[in-house]
Amino acid sequence: MSKEKFQIEFLAKSSPNILYNQIATVSGLSEWFADNVNIKEDILLFTWDGEDEEAKLIARKKDQFIKFEWLELEGEGTYVEMRIVIDPLTKDLALVITDFCEPMELEESKELWKSQVDQLFQSIGA
Repeated sequence: MSKEKFQIEFLAKSSPNILYNQIATVSGLSEWFADNVNIKEDILLFTWDGEDEEAKLIARKKDQFIKFEWLELEGEGTYVEMRIVIDPLTKDLALVITDFCEPMELEESKELWKSQVDQLFQSIGA
């Protein structure tokens, strides 16, 4: 079964710089995304409950986004992207997550992201 792409958006009361530091640095990601995060060259090592997952850093742009692909799924066209978007009219800042999941796991995946992003916003006071 192929994975389905989805996006979920969260309004944030933060500066792009502070939010970017939380989504694109080892120390920031360790505060809310995984128990521990390390990087060696362009490989990110995420640890949850003693289990490791590796991802390849595909792209990033300061204060804008980070994009990585899980190595176990490499070549499947799936990725995780965390993008900071600022509305040009209202100047509202949002964090837009793009991810992939099995179609039957869509609601569960969205709930997991909501829980993770709640932790993120608590860590930065947003």
